[in-house]
Amino acid sequence: MKATFYGHATVALALEGASVLFDPFITPNEQAKAIDIDTLKPDYILLTHAHDDHVADVVAIQKSSDCTVVAVVETAAWANKQGIKGDKIIAFNFGGTINTKFGTAKMVYALHTNSTPDLQYGGVPVGYLIKSGDKKIYFAGDTALTLEMKLLADEKLDWAFLPIGDHFTMGVDDAIKAAGFINCKNIVGIHYNTFPPIVIDEEEAKQKFADAGINLHLLPIGASLTL
Repeated sequence: MKATFYGHATVALALEGASVLFDPFITPNEQAKAIDIDTLKPDYILLTHAHDDHVADVVAIQKSSDCTVVAVVETAAWANKQGIKGDKIIAFNFGGTINTKFGTAKMVYALHTNSTPDLQYGGVPVGYLIKSGDKKIYFAGDTALTLEMKLLADEKLDWAFLPIGDHFTMGVDDAIKAAGFINCKNIVGIHYNTFPPIVIDEEEAKQKFADAGINLHLLPIGASLTL
């Protein structure tokens, strides 16, 4: 299994039995211009919410790959209105778990706002607990630090993808607390350095995580990490 970072909060996971793409925002991202979205052929796109910097390429990638889009009910309804067929959408809600080709995906809590690109209500924002093969992976989405993360402490997570850019999400210090809440030592940073409000000092972030006894991985755009 491996993870590939495509900038901002866009991550592809090659899992056991299928591939997953989270929150596709590539073509509007100046830092990701080298990525050709036509080469991305996920089996599933998982959306944490409907802000434009998480859904900008969902329609184009879904049409080119014929993948299934997974989202909370209201965001799923928005995706359907954009022309994605209903039989290619899985809509569910907090606490629900779906069975997939790669294993299971459970929808878990995330703390922030949500609206569609046309500023309509997009439902609640979410995160996902992924179980595939012998791995458990948490994708947090654009969340603030929240005590609900402690509900994942006994899951024995192998990896977690946490936002670290501050301003719109957790910053580095809160992400370190979050890693403690979820009891996970292997963290991949997301939602940082895309634009000025979320630019971080990468070396300082790595040192802070290291001082806390946690491994922080910051991947260059297009780079992969074996899980």
